[in-house]
Formats: sequence, C-alpha cells, structure tokens
Amino acid sequence: MTAVDKTPRFQSASEALQVLRSGERVFVGSGAAEPKHLVQALCESVENVADVEVIHILTLGDAPYAQQVYEGKLRHNALFIGSNIRSAVQQGLADYTPCFLHEVPSLFRDGKLPIDVALIQVSPPRDGKCSLGVSVDVIKSAAESAKYVIAQINTSMPWVHGEAHVNVSDIDVFVEHSEPLCELPSAPVGAVEAWIGRYIARLIEDGSTLQLGVGKIPNAVLSALHSKRNLGIHSEMVSDGVLSLIEKGVLNGQSKTLHPNKHVVSFCLGTKALYNAVHENEDFAFYPSDYVNSPFVVAKNHKMVSINSALQIDLTGQVAADSLGSHFYSGVGGQVDFIRGAAGSHGGKSILGFPSTAKEESISRIVPVLSEGTGVVTTRADIDFVVTEYGIASLKGRTIRERAMSLIQVAHPKFREELIKKAKKLGYLDADQPIPLAATRYEIHFERTVVFGDIEVFFRPLKPTDAKRLTSFLYSHSLDTTYMRFGVRRENFSEAVFEDLLAIDYHNSLAIGGFVKEGNSQRLIAVGRFYLTEHEKQADLAVTVDGAQQGKGIGTYLVNYLTWIAKEEGISKLSAQVLLENREMLTLFQSCFDHVRVESRNEYVQASFLVDHWKSLGEEDLFLSEG
Repeated sequence: MTAVDKTPRFQSASEALQVLRSGERVFVGSGAAEPKHLVQALCESVENVADVEVIHILTLGDAPYAQQVYEGKLRHNALFIGSNIRSAVQQGLADYTPCFLHEVPSLFRDGKLPIDVALIQVSPPRDGKCSLGVSVDVIKSAAESAKYVIAQINTSMPWVHGEAHVNVSDIDVFVEHSEPLCELPSAPVGAVEAWIGRYIARLIEDGSTLQLGVGKIPNAVLSALHSKRNLGIHSEMVSDGVLSLIEKGVLNGQSKTLHPNKHVVSFCLGTKALYNAVHENEDFAFYPSDYVNSPFVVAKNHKMVSINSALQIDLTGQVAADSLGSHFYSGVGGQVDFIRGAAGSHGGKSILGFPSTAKEESISRIVPVLSEGTGVVTTRADIDFVVTEYGIASLKGRTIRERAMSLIQVAHPKFREELIKKAKKLGYLDADQPIPLAATRYEIHFERTVVFGDIEVFFRPLKPTDAKRLTSFLYSHSLDTTYMRFGVRRENFSEAVFEDLLAIDYHNSLAIGGFVKEGNSQRLIAVGRFYLTEHEKQADLAVTVDGAQQGKGIGTYLVNYLTWIAKEEGISKLSAQVLLENREMLTLFQSCFDHVRVESRNEYVQASFLVDHWKSLGEEDLFLSEG
C-alpha cells in the first residue's frame, strides 16, 4: 500500500476548491476567523457540483452561499444563527441544527456530522504549527476530523496561546491570502442597558470568574465592574470591553481555581485592538469549545458567574433564547453549558439579563406563557437570576407563585397589571389575593453594607418578593418584641400587615431590610420603614430589630439611614408611635436628634422630631462604618 503524501501544498483558492464534490459537507471557520477569501472561492466553484452542505457556527463575514441564487448547489446548515444567515433560515433557504456548543466538536469527531472539506484561516506557520488565532472554538476539531483541510494563511491572524494550534501536517492545502479580519465594534450602551449592567454588577462578588458574551448588555456589565477586585475570565468568548478592566487590574484571574492568572476563552469578537491584545499574549489561553464550555470544566471555577440573554421568559421561568414561535433567531449556543456549569460551581450563580420590552416598548419579554411554537432553551429548573432594567428576580428554589411575583416586579410597569391578571387566571397566583406592586424601579443606590461588631449587615429596600423572609422575621419575634412593635402580643399576623410592609414606592413609603448571610442565602434581621402621613412632608417611622441582634447599633443605624433618605426626599418631619414602656426606643430617637417632642396618648407616646434637628451631618458621616 502506497503511503499518502501529506506534505502541504500551496495553491490558489480556485485550485484548492476543485477538490469539492457533490453531496459533500463543507465546514467554514467561525466568527472573526471566517476565511473570507476561501468562502468567495467556494461560491465560484459550484458550477459542476450539487447539494453541497455548508456548516458552521456564528460567522461575521458575508454568507453568499445562503443566497437563493445557489439553491440546489449550496445549502447552509447553521449550528448557531447569525444576522448574516437569519433571513435565509426563516425563509427556508437554509437549515438550523439545535445543539449545545460544547457538544459540537464531538459531533464532528464521532461522525454524526462528518466533515468532508474544512475551510479554515490560520497564522503563518512556526515550528511545524499554525495558530488558529481569534477562533479556536469548534475549528480545531473540524480541522482534525475533516477528510480534507484547506487553510488560508493570513498574516493578520494573531498567534495565540493555549490549545490553539494545528499541525502543518494536518493541512492538505495552503492558500496564501492576507486580508483584515472581520471586526465587530462595541455596541453603544443606552440607559436601559446601563441599569441592567448596574444590577448585574451588584450580583458579582470580588474574586468571581465570569462568562459573558458580546453586545450592549455585556458592555454595560463590564463598564460597571471597575470597583471590583480580582475577577477572572472563563468564557466561550470575549470582546473589547475586557481590555480596560485587564489594564486596570480588575480582571487578573488571581482568584481563579482553574487556570489561575489566565483569561480562558475559545474565541474573541471585537476590533483590531482586541486582536492585537491577544497576539502573543500569554495571559490569554484559547481552548476548544468542548473544554471551555463543558459544564464539568466550568464548574471547577469557584464563584463562577454566567451572564447570558433571552428573547422571552414566561412566569414559571422557561426561557426562549433561539426562537420565538416558529421563527429561529440565534441558537442554543453556550447558554445552558454555562448555566449548568455555574450551578455546579462552589458559590456560582447564573444570570439572564435582557430589556423588559421589545419593539420600542410595545411588547413585553416577560409573558404569562411562551409564544406558541417557541422552543425552551433554558428550563425552569435551571433558571437562577433574571435581570431587567427594573431590578433583579431571584428564581432558583422558588415556587411558581414566587417566580410569577418576582418576574412581574421586574417587568415593564405598563405590563404588570395585565401579567397579574393572566397569572391569576393560570393559577400561578391566588385569585383573590391582593398583589402589592413595588415602585417602578428597584433603587440600587439605597443598598449599603455595614459592620456591627461581629456581624456584617446588608441593608437594602424590601421588595414584594421578600414576603417569605418577612414572614420568618416577624414570626421569629418573642411575644415581648411583637408587643413593643405592634402594641399587642401577636402570635399570628394578618396578610394586611405583610402587604403594608411590602407595598413600597421609595418615595411615599420605603422599607429598608437588614440582612445577614447564612450559607448562600440571606436572613432578614431588621426592618425600618417610613410612610407619608396625610400631612405633606411628614412621615411616620418604625424600626424593628431581631431580639438576638439588639444592642449592637443596628436600630440606631436604621433610624439615621431612614432619616437621611427622608431628607433627600424633602420630608421635614418624622414621628413614631411608641409604647410608654419602650424606653429603649425613645432613648434611641434622642441619640439621633437634638430635640424629640413627646406627647402622651394613653398607653402610647407620640415622638416627633424635625429632620433639621438630625445630629448626623450627612451621608459621609452616617456611613463611616460602611464595609
């Protein structure tokens, strides 16, 4: 048997494509690594062939092979639908194969999607190898399993580190043609994306490892992370947005438990600045998708945070990400890969961030049920955090009723009443239960972390979805504590009490909760609130602290904090109804204000104090103890 000569040859693109035969499957390199010169030659080489399938994941260049003029000659099969072939797929001129990104390499290798000819783009060779540059993802497996490999050598292709190279001996034909790589400039961030970015940044702890994509929301998230410390990257892709955080030292990978000090990716999409940054940069490590996207590999990163998007989500938590109805828009991609990887990570969390509406606020993305025909990409059992420009909904471990309430609170305000009606009709919410609606938007700037002796307390506005935490808090009180707070030794509380405490709008009424960490959850240990009276610019004030945490200064802090907020809202006078026996509360008020007016009212006293008599000088003085 004669040995096959695998010495690579140099040919023109048209000469190299003469190998193509009818009925074969052709792979095209991904993203910014699409070999544009070879693609054009492919479309010019189909006169004598028929029924050739062109397969790839997302590409940035043109996709002439998906045009109707090539019908019968070339037909595209999208493993992920990009904007360049979306119309063809929706018109039935191209196909779509749903698949998890981490499984694509095995589809090539195992023969479920065998490749006859691979068209790839590489750097000039060094020491018997070529770098795959800006896209390793599924290209490496395609090149290693294809029957015939044609590689476009491009001097613009960066040389990258990691498992990112192919042997020259594995390439059948080289085509020398240098051209600029495809670029994807950063999308401008608007007000909606900025709010989403702020909320998502709030969920990201120092030392986290991040996965995020490309577009306005990832850019907004990255812009909101400049005060964080020791973040890392383990992501199927990165864009230009990471560069400033790397330069500032925020993204340094020092806390990573897998590949510490390395930015692990499978491809990058951006501008020439990004491509120059990864060139010969040992801080970046490029690996194939079956490694980077493997949920088992992802889970090895402690504090893994996945950040993805969605087209639509129903009130139970089912997520549409690749289609709406019978129309396919994108693909399964790596969303589920990283959501499940983050779920297995120690301290990990997954986040879906998207605008609450579409088509200029005419359509709600949060819906009672998914549109007919829509496929579920992320199941209701997988979902963790959902973020819109109106706040954060935490769904993991929550009931259908709690999920519906949470998602309604972060829906666009003009759709909330209708969502409540539909949720009640579907049985997700109690038909007769009044549903307190929160303010238009969750006010993240009211969040504070303060240390009191041996405990750290996180203060934030209460939300209607805090009902269970508030229930546990109130029922944890001793009879004496409930007597001091409510004037009776209550063993049971009416729904009206909870509704009153949770129906807040941040202006006429506000409730601030103090939370302490317990494992991966938070327990409510203090509540302070004010609500406007019938007298303009006057508000009633109330504070309750868990009995075991009293005497640490938490109550004093809440009174000061609520007074500062009241001052910012233009409230001039505060008052509180206090039992005669509750000397501790009166002493607390006197410690916060220069003058407290006390009026006896049977077993109560009405304590009143002017905001102008507040002893604290302002926010800076108030938060000296902030953690």
